[in-house]
Amino acid sequence: MTEDREFAAVVRQAFNQGAAKLPGALPSGMRIIVVGASTGGTDALRGFLSGMPSHAPAILVTQHMPELFTQSFAARLDSLCRMKVKEAEHHEKIQAGNVYLAPGHSHLSLERSGAGYQTVLSKDPPVNHHRPSVEVLFRSAARQLGANAIGVMLTGMGKDGAAAMLEMHQAGAYNFAQDEASCVVFGMPREAIALGAVDEIVPLAKMAEQVLVYLGVAK
Repeated sequence: MTEDREFAAVVRQAFNQGAAKLPGALPSGMRIIVVGASTGGTDALRGFLSGMPSHAPAILVTQHMPELFTQSFAARLDSLCRMKVKEAEHHEKIQAGNVYLAPGHSHLSLERSGAGYQTVLSKDPPVNHHRPSVEVLFRSAARQLGANAIGVMLTGMGKDGAAAMLEMHQAGAYNFAQDEASCVVFGMPREAIALGAVDEIVPLAKMAEQVLVYLGVAK
């Protein structure tokens, strides 16, 4: 715990000095992308992830979905994407080129592990009426990654993840939200935008491209 607090303090100091928000200020290989989605998210995730190259930074995804469907959904995405997509397991090493989808029965978050990070699954009570909850994933990104995080809020009903996306923003993360015109339901992106948590509002068709441009990663 002491090591985590010291790491977070270093991230906050860098942000306060004005360096952390600069595109490319940190190597892309150190970055982790976290994504939240709900209603309409299955199609949105397919569109976003299919635009990412095999060498893209690791991506953690929380999609509101019953547990009976997450494993097959991950397998379907894996067949369509250049990145490797799988249902997340507890304490997996997070590696570039991989997408980790929250299982429908557990919250997904992350924590430091040696020089890198690992996944964490939890069956703690629902947050914002959801398990898995986007709030849990984004809050862990804010606290564990700081400026190493890239947030992406896709279509969805309600406000799950909006407050934690603001925490990410305040910790130095760079955040994207899907625009209203391309959303099935604009609830979650709208709430994040209203809180001032979002740096760029992007159509779904351009989301992967804009994230890659920010990261300086070639297709």
